[in-house]
Amino acid sequence: MESSNLTLRDVPNEERPRERMMQYGAQALSNAELLAILLRTGTYQESAVHLAQRILSQSGGLRSLVDMSLEQLTEIKGIGAAKGLQVQAGIELGRRLARVTMTDPVTVRTPKDAADLLMEELRYLQKEHFVCLFLNTKNHVIGQETLSMGSLNASIVHPREVFRAAIKRSSASLICVHNHPSGDPTPSPEDIQLTQRLVEAGDIVGIDVLDHIVIGDRKFVSLKEQGLM
Repeated sequence: MESSNLTLRDVPNEERPRERMMQYGAQALSNAELLAILLRTGTYQESAVHLAQRILSQSGGLRSLVDMSLEQLTEIKGIGAAKGLQVQAGIELGRRLARVTMTDPVTVRTPKDAADLLMEELRYLQKEHFVCLFLNTKNHVIGQETLSMGSLNASIVHPREVFRAAIKRSSASLICVHNHPSGDPTPSPEDIQLTQRLVEAGDIVGIDVLDHIVIGDRKFVSLKEQGLM
């Protein structure tokens, strides 16, 4: 009886992810192929590419995979601690790259500038993260801090936490940013109410709240542009 087991050695060269990456570049590879390179090997029954495809299918896709714990990863057949850690290390490198500070100061002139700065960091997260960008008088970003991690549908932030962090950095102004795990960046009534409280507190301490931006999946809403602050 002929064995149905498949490894990367059985896959034609033009279909192997490492060979394809060398020939065409990383941008030409699918999510499963890139994940297969991180995994390095498959199992006795399947190639690394097939294992990667199954991981993405069982996890619900790349967005869900990003927020999975090691325990959740190792519940998938074919993923042990070593492979799970390799996947998490690759994801963390991507997150850190999104946060890398450029040599030149980052200047925020428009809501899109602020959204672009945090989009890749926030849009995959399955809980709400409330982040503040702290600016100097030239609108250069001089600091960034996550001040709250909420539930799936709420993020609780007190103005004193925001302005304590702003004063510590001698900020002239700040921009609030948080994500909606649903992918829909439409501001909630709570978002609007929190923004109004922060603006009022900023007026008292002399630190302008320039905007509150809600990040969705490749989309964002500026409360300033919407006339909600």
